Amino acid sequence: MRLIFILSILATLNSLTLSGQVYTGPIPKPTSGYGSDGSYTVAVQSFTNPNFPTEDIKIYYPSGITSKVPTLFYSHAFGGNDPDNISGFLNFVAKKGYAVVFVPYQTVGVTVPQRYNNLLQGFLKAARDYPNIIDTTKVGFVGHSFGGGAVFANSYYCFTNLHWGQSGRFIFSMAQWYTYNISQTELQSFPNDVKLLSIVYENDSTNDQRMANDIFNTINIPVAQKDYLLVKADTISGYIYIADHVVPNNSAFDALDYYAYYRLIDAMCDYVFNGSLAGKDVALGNGSTNQVSMPGGMHSLVQTDYPNIAHPKNIFLYPCDSSQNPRQAYCNSLLPLHLLSFTGEIKNNTNVLSWQTAAGEINVKGFAIERSSNGNAFEEIGFVNAAQSGNNHYNFTDSHPTSDIHFYRLKMYEEGNSYQYSQAIALKRNSGNGMSIYPNPAQLSIAISCPAQNFSLEVFDYAGKKIYSQKDIHQNAIVNIENFPNGLYLVRASLANGNVWTGKLIKE
Repeated sequence: MRLIFILSILATLNSLTLSGQVYTGPIPKPTSGYGSDGSYTVAVQSFTNPNFPTEDIKIYYPSGITSKVPTLFYSHAFGGNDPDNISGFLNFVAKKGYAVVFVPYQTVGVTVPQRYNNLLQGFLKAARDYPNIIDTTKVGFVGHSFGGGAVFANSYYCFTNLHWGQSGRFIFSMAQWYTYNISQTELQSFPNDVKLLSIVYENDSTNDQRMANDIFNTINIPVAQKDYLLVKADTISGYIYIADHVVPNNSAFDALDYYAYYRLIDAMCDYVFNGSLAGKDVALGNGSTNQVSMPGGMHSLVQTDYPNIAHPKNIFLYPCDSSQNPRQAYCNSLLPLHLLSFTGEIKNNTNVLSWQTAAGEINVKGFAIERSSNGNAFEEIGFVNAAQSGNNHYNFTDSHPTSDIHFYRLKMYEEGNSYQYSQAIALKRNSGNGMSIYPNPAQLSIAISCPAQNFSLEVFDYAGKKIYSQKDIHQNAIVNIENFPNGLYLVRASLANGNVWTGKLIKE
């Protein structure tokens, strides 16, 4: 096993001996929108790495800035100590107006936890010594391979102990290796305002995709704020786009990098740091056209909320169920549950909830029903056991509503107590035409309800610019307004019967 590990180090090092990246392939870079190069000139700040003195830490940032900027903390692949290997990415981020910290770590003579500590201490030193560049209230943790596994433990420490990212935070993990230094309990109590994008590659024969499946399905981040994407291989005009393990830093620097990496992270930054809903539609679009479409006839990205990608383990250099993996026991503990619908209805003095799951509830334990009066703090009010077979319809009656409006969500458990949340729905007793906005004024989210019929929704700012829309809503919609600027908004609902309802919303 040690010989294999050393050979893999050499192979990785061989693939990372570039002195820079040169764009290739028949499909050109994007020239506008997400993924297009920014206009800033790049500056670089180097300083001594406290745990690896022969390799400096570097901060890439926009030259001439007069205030600190949102910052990405990058964890590189095993053996990828030279930032020239990913010079395209590092310069792309800085040109877009953000900073990115690159911390080399030792690959031999140290343990995995020591490498994690090397990364973490480098990030902390950068933030501590360069507060004029790095804004720790808006942060992203980005990693590939070894680094893709490391981002979860190190970001958890910075989020929970140092309170980084109070104005926006995300994780962007690619082709991740084993994940150390974070427990099942910590993953299940992960701050749920973090956004997550996990990416795997069709031709990856290095890292078993079940490792990414496991973390994505376990981590306590709502489905609406995380996405899992598979990048497909292609041949265009005789040029082979190989979707293998080293897409983010190999010699084939091409459309896969710009459209399946830079475009997505550009959009994620715009959404998380600037509140752009257009950015959310690309980065966390839940399979939207803007998210998955690729240029020039390339295969679309494949999106799922419940990843179960699994290839024969003997094709991988690092299979999930290896004794090296501290989460070996969770490799086959995927949550095989697909929630097809979750709705509610007011009946007399009760609220009746209904949901349906797809076939194949293998190892699913059941559903905890949680209720909230404000959409933020939930409490459990009941539990329904899973049928574990067939297309299943479930019902639960809240016989004692305590206010005119309640938010409900499902906490869906598998055996062993792994779980994930459904999206929340809202039920409100109304008068008149039945339309309502609650709460109003609001800070984080609102529920817009019409129990009597379906409707489409549009939200306009004070200048009349449309900033949000959603079609074919059944009964209610939960709209996240956390990133809306404070002020007055117009909400317009087009009802199924042809009528149009308008209301005012105040964001505080």
